Amino acid sequence: MKKNLFKFLLFSGSMIGLTASAQTARVQIIHNCPDAAAATVDVWLDTTRIINNFNFRTASAFIDAPAGIPINIGIAVDTTSTSASQAAVNFPITLMPNETYVVVANGIVNAAGYNPAPAFDLDIYPAARETGISSTNTDILVAHGSTDAPFVDVETSNTTLVNNLGYGSFAGYLSVPTANLNIEVTDSTGAIVVRSYLAPLQTLNLQGKAITVVASGFLNTANNSNSANTFGLWAATAAGGNLIPLPASTARVQVIHNCADAAASTVDVWLGNTRIINNFNFRTASSFIDAPAGVPINIGIAVDTTSTSASQAAVNFPITLMPNETYVVVANGIVNAAGYNPAPAFDLDIYPAARETGISSTNTDILVAHGSTDAPFVDVETSNNTLINNLGYGSFAGYLSVPTANLNIEVTDSTGTTVVRSYSAPLQTLNLQGKAITVVASGFLNTANNSNSTNTFGLWVATATGGNLIPLPANTTSIINIADNAEITMFPNPSSDNVSIQLGTTENMNIQLELIDLTGRVVLSKQINNNGQNVLTNVFNVSEISNGTYTLSIVSNNKKSNSILMVNHK
Repeated sequence: MKKNLFKFLLFSGSMIGLTASAQTARVQIIHNCPDAAAATVDVWLDTTRIINNFNFRTASAFIDAPAGIPINIGIAVDTTSTSASQAAVNFPITLMPNETYVVVANGIVNAAGYNPAPAFDLDIYPAARETGISSTNTDILVAHGSTDAPFVDVETSNTTLVNNLGYGSFAGYLSVPTANLNIEVTDSTGAIVVRSYLAPLQTLNLQGKAITVVASGFLNTANNSNSANTFGLWAATAAGGNLIPLPASTARVQVIHNCADAAASTVDVWLGNTRIINNFNFRTASSFIDAPAGVPINIGIAVDTTSTSASQAAVNFPITLMPNETYVVVANGIVNAAGYNPAPAFDLDIYPAARETGISSTNTDILVAHGSTDAPFVDVETSNNTLINNLGYGSFAGYLSVPTANLNIEVTDSTGTTVVRSYSAPLQTLNLQGKAITVVASGFLNTANNSNSTNTFGLWVATATGGNLIPLPANTTSIINIADNAEITMFPNPSSDNVSIQLGTTENMNIQLELIDLTGRVVLSKQINNNGQNVLTNVFNVSEISNGTYTLSIVSNNKKSNSILMVNHK
């Protein structure tokens, strides 16, 4: 087809006659040859060097070129070229007078190390546009210049924009409203997503403009000299200069390690061939990170924390994330079933429409995930109000948006007759107003049936910033009172130095106090007698304690109370 175009242009030029030499055409040249041998070239028009040091993925502006007569475009891979005779490849053409062209340089100069290796060539599109035809739209010319990509379709919102476009070809102009679009490049069957991209037409202020979008680079770099020029979509504006990369569509993902199996106490997490989390401990969470969306990816979990390759992953999870979606991913289950009963297989439980922040500045948004392998279907209640009903292992309960207060909650079996555990949820103490968190049911109810694990059942909180999960303190029979009607308070909380305790009783008691960090380590301890006082001043000095969340355990008269203390030195 291209050769026929050249013949047509040559024939048209010969018919124009002697006056043709005074006429011109408008031409833009786009360097889209990913071959390292042609990374930078000189471009000659007959005996005139019109572009010096022309880099891969750059474009000229539209320029005037002689029309109606034969001319030669020469490409010199020696950027110190001083003569058109140094051109490595030459393209004799005749341009039509008053026509406008986009010329894309594609292909491979030196075939060694490249597969496939179509020869370096100029793909030419006449009837090109320097401006859009509408002041509110963007006109897009699509050129396929990726040597190892298949015939492709381009879609947005399930609408096909480009159909069955092959290497070296153009799809005629699309005039689309100037907006930020999510687009997918699929193979021509529509079955395999090649890549997903954001086309930020509005962000780039492209209303009323005409651009050329080229498919550029290699899908399989291993077959192409391990090139750094990976596949992507790149936009050339009429003004020329560096091509603008269309960003690959992404999703936001937080991963929570909630696998209580000792064999997976610390793991590495691989995304494709990239290790995204090293030495990922049980009951920790990543922050929210960007991950490729719209294309199949693999999440691999390596239980060998010295892993150096994705091939060392013990389990793999091929998934495709939706562009611009946000996910919470919880790793649950058992890697090695020996000694565990029940032993559901290690798996990733995925919740879309996750939140990084709360929807109200005065509330806390809570996503609850059931990840305790031997816990029954459960309900979660507070003040006799059911918050969550009949939640089973591996499932999520959609977000609860609750006022940020310190709550007492009960986890019961789904009949509501058996209390599994009772907990304090110190949302206010933890300063969680306006935040979104994930609360996971974690560990084993019956450790004897599960390798006598020390990972006992509990509720643990992951915040959007990640890090160690925060345990919700379990209520004992007297979680509120260590003496009848004796309410416990701590102040100030958060604290940076001295902490005092008010017992709410003047009963004479011997009291054991322990300040415990998130790993279970006792960082401070003290045994005192309150001597009939209900206010114990300066019980602890936390000025030398690291910022963080701690459990204050108070034991007296064989009764125990756990409370949350925040240490914040600002």
